[in-house]
Amino acid sequence: MRSVGPHPHPHPHPHPHPRLGLGALGRRLLLAFVLVAVSSVLVLSGAALIGVDRGVQVAQQNDREQIAARAAAAAADAYRQAGGWEQADLSRVIAIGDAASARVAVLDADGEALQSRAAGRGNPTGQGGGQGPGQGAGPSENVVTTPILVDGSEVGSVRINFGPAAGTRVIDVAWAWIAVAAVVALIVALAASWLVTRLLVRPIRAMTDAAQSFTAGDRQSRTTERAPGELGELAVAFNDMADAVVRSDRDRRNMTADVAHELRTPLAALQAGLEEMRDGLVQPTPEGLAGLHDQSLRLGRVVADLAELSAVETAGLSLHLASVDLAQIVREESTVRESELRAADVNMTVDAGQSVHVRADADRLHQAVGNLLANAARYCRPGDTVDLSVTAEDRQAVLRVADSGPGIPADELPHIFDRLWRGRAAEQVAGSGIGLALVREIVTSHGGAITAESAPGTGTVITIRLPSP
Repeated sequence: MRSVGPHPHPHPHPHPHPRLGLGALGRRLLLAFVLVAVSSVLVLSGAALIGVDRGVQVAQQNDREQIAARAAAAAADAYRQAGGWEQADLSRVIAIGDAASARVAVLDADGEALQSRAAGRGNPTGQGGGQGPGQGAGPSENVVTTPILVDGSEVGSVRINFGPAAGTRVIDVAWAWIAVAAVVALIVALAASWLVTRLLVRPIRAMTDAAQSFTAGDRQSRTTERAPGELGELAVAFNDMADAVVRSDRDRRNMTADVAHELRTPLAALQAGLEEMRDGLVQPTPEGLAGLHDQSLRLGRVVADLAELSAVETAGLSLHLASVDLAQIVREESTVRESELRAADVNMTVDAGQSVHVRADADRLHQAVGNLLANAARYCRPGDTVDLSVTAEDRQAVLRVADSGPGIPADELPHIFDRLWRGRAAEQVAGSGIGLALVREIVTSHGGAITAESAPGTGTVITIRLPSP
């Protein structure tokens, strides 16, 4: 995240240069990733070594048993051909052992050695080279003994000692490759851990810096750092929050200026009139006192409207919701405002015969409808008409207030619901510019929407839509 625009205030708590380009959170994340990567590589390497060792052992054992079976079959053939062990030719048995680089011993039924031979050392007759049972046998896991069967009878056995070096070369090669793979995997895991940590920590640090700059007074500070997933959503939410704060500050300043402007005129008139009476420049008369009284009433109306607007803006916390008939509220309020419209020579028609129920605060809806009618009485010309209608459309209650008045200029239409907005008619029409702002706050607090359509000379249509239960 980088801030846009100048920084009018220094950073209140500058960060020291982080090690590895990471802060405290980044170092913790990197350490966690490294521990996970190292433990994973160690576990997988150990599992691979154990698996290779067991697999090699099983394969070697199968191969040894097959070699021993061939040697036993060759010895059985020699026994059958010679009719016994005295004249049996065991050279094939010895050759099978030589091919497997193993020691071979042929034993008779009593376990006595008939002929044995160590690989690479000739002893075809077996004289001087005989071994008793177990002689020359290495560790038990490297010795395979297989019975010699002739016509279903055991006439002897073949004992083959393969030696300890027969299966170690495969294990050594496996160890070397697994070690290389483990080192490469560990390097890749560490690099990926550092990269992921940087990607996670950089937007967080940038948002922290921007938030601190924003707090220090730089209202232009925003996030421009692109971040993945939820971090990206957080950055967007931060920008929206900052924009909302800036708008709120601007609205607050504008409202303060507008309120000061609204209060300045009657206060100035009151002050001037009272100073003239105090200095004896004019004598108090009923007409002069009435004028001062009117100015005080104007001040009171502005203050009351501001208090009412503040109350409505927090009405979401104090609304007394119930099922009410919007059509009945419109009929009742039009009856109350009829004399005011008649005094302004404005005609009114009401089309609210069918009940349309909404869940709302009845008093607030009375206030909203009354403000719309009072606004029409204030701005419509003598002889104009105000039409009220209530309908149900698409699970919504719709209230339309249409007048045939002078209309609203296109450049002023987007602002008619703003606080204290009075437009070009401010000099000719009395008012505080808060009535329509109150109506908007009441409608939105009920989950509804309000819109206005108008053109100069064609009148104005204000539409309120409230959700129906």
